[in-house]
Amino acid sequence: MTQSTAASLSRAAYLRMGLVATGSGLLKAFNANKTSWVGLGVFLIVAALATLAPWIAPYDPLDQNILFRLKPPSAEHWFGTDYYGRDTLSRILWGARISLAIGLLAIGSAMVLGTLIGMVAGYYGGRTDIIIMQIMDVLLAFPSLILGLIVVAMLGPSIANLVIAIALTAIPPFARIARAPTIAVKNREFIEAGRALGYSDTRLMFGHILPNIAPEILVMGSLWLATAIRVEASLAFIGLGVAPPTATWGGMIREGFENILDSFWLALFPSIAILIVVFALNLLGDGLRDAIDPRLRGEE
Repeated sequence: MTQSTAASLSRAAYLRMGLVATGSGLLKAFNANKTSWVGLGVFLIVAALATLAPWIAPYDPLDQNILFRLKPPSAEHWFGTDYYGRDTLSRILWGARISLAIGLLAIGSAMVLGTLIGMVAGYYGGRTDIIIMQIMDVLLAFPSLILGLIVVAMLGPSIANLVIAIALTAIPPFARIARAPTIAVKNREFIEAGRALGYSDTRLMFGHILPNIAPEILVMGSLWLATAIRVEASLAFIGLGVAPPTATWGGMIREGFENILDSFWLALFPSIAILIVVFALNLLGDGLRDAIDPRLRGEE
């Protein structure tokens, strides 16, 4: 075995030990906030129900039966039926697939692009930082719902356009949350040592700075996923969501609002579904924040 090979194995072993130690520490800190496990468990249950909707939904979400229109909750239809006689429970399960898919795709895209933009602005500083952050400030001047409404109104309502609209509203917060720690980390000794060894800017940013700021990005991601689901439902409620008859939570609330006096359950049950998911993601975000912040863990 050559010396370089031995050195590579030693570095790999050291990295594995560091990852295990870090994971154990985060798990211990995560355990300190029991409500975070509640949030994670509830979100995973909702995600599992959405994934298994084709197999567990009692009816086809698009099947209409006018003879059973606006029926209240019963043993046959647990959450009642809508104006067209479609089963509300089945539509909620299928609607979860749309809401979660749009939220995950939008926030995943915003997390990648926003983190990259924030790291570039924070690392290079100067005029680059000023120009990038001024653009981000312009986007931040618009409320999330208003900016999403403008984008969807211009592009048209579809799943792809909803993802673009929601991602655009989330990129500036991710850029800001990535920029600040990048500025702090880039002047630390190990970054200076990397520069002295001739490491490229790309290697320093993605190999050394990104791992140090990733936990804060993940916390932001969990909280903004809740916002994305809420924004998607709001856009669907005002008629700019996925076109009917596709089941979405916001679209179901819109349809239920038209019959709120006679059939309140049409708007009540999808609203509760949104409330549960948003509340679970906020609990999860609080737990992640406690796990990565030494001050909240009681460490020095």
